[in-house]
Amino acid sequence: MSNIIGITRGGAAWIPAFVTDLNQTRCIGCGRCFKVCPRDVFELIDRDDLDLDEMELDDSGDDDFDEAPGMVMSLKNLLDCIGCQACSRVCPKKCLSHEPQPAAA
Repeated sequence: MSNIIGITRGGAAWIPAFVTDLNQTRCIGCGRCFKVCPRDVFELIDRDDLDLDEMELDDSGDDDFDEAPGMVMSLKNLLDCIGCQACSRVCPKKCLSHEPQPAAA
């Protein structure tokens, strides 16, 4: 099955890459992705509400989990993503993963 393909206003083909994952152990809760998202994909949640036993903590020392504010971003409505990747461009910790998605039949 082929991926979703869009057309820019100039007529060029464009393949959107949709949010597939958000690494909450790296997220610092800055809210930049929330502010730039044109859809209702993200929500800010209390870090204390996370189930730390199920999360894989990054042992590289690159995460700011212990130093982060009390809030962290979460994926609220993943199916509302339009694949623009604006969230990844503003994320200072590179917490988001994106992939092209197959077109629905």
